[in-house]
Amino acid sequence: MEKDTTALQETVARLEQRLGLVEDELAIRKLQYSYGYYLDKCLYEEVVDLFADDGEVWFFRGIFRGKEGVRRLYIGRFQQTFTGGKNGPVYGFLLDHPQLQDIIHVAPDGKTAKARARSMMQAGLHESAGGNTRQWWEGGIYENEYVKEDGVWKIKRLYYRPVFHADFDKGWAYTKPNYVPFYSEKDLYPGNPAGPDAIDPDPVLWPDTDVIPFHYPHPVTGKPWQG
Repeated sequence: MEKDTTALQETVARLEQRLGLVEDELAIRKLQYSYGYYLDKCLYEEVVDLFADDGEVWFFRGIFRGKEGVRRLYIGRFQQTFTGGKNGPVYGFLLDHPQLQDIIHVAPDGKTAKARARSMMQAGLHESAGGNTRQWWEGGIYENEYVKEDGVWKIKRLYYRPVFHADFDKGWAYTKPNYVPFYSEKDLYPGNPAGPDAIDPDPVLWPDTDVIPFHYPHPVTGKPWQG
């Protein structure tokens, strides 16, 4: 009887751990999907609140560190550029980018996690809104990291690599190189009040191509991808 009880306790403990990891995966997916919904509607304050205090964003070669750096990107650049300083949608501006194909791995201790996902964006400004009317496609890959603080999952590192851009009417076969300029050393903060803290020299952009490293090994062979 004692052996049976011990075995049952061990089984319950294993199931509790596995269930906890499943619940963590669902919470992280909800966190990332919430990021997409908030960003779609230009709710930049809500986006910033999804990050840990020491979180960071890697975007167009720019590395934005800490909550202050995250605010510089979403409030200092995006909010000022797309909504004229308003937190929320504005007439005629479209920025829809579903969060897709997420592959999430939670650490065994349930305190950190990593995820790879994809975004496909449709964006533009309606002709009746005034300004620079345009419409474009964008596709990109996330390789993100997350941390659980006081039982709440937050974004630790949002690493977003745009893969391609294209004007809607011409398509990606006619995308001009340097369609959206990368950040460079001259853009660093504080020289640029909305600039990044550091530069990541590696990213390329369509029509250049590469493979963004996977955070996980091959699911069948167990081998990490070697570039």
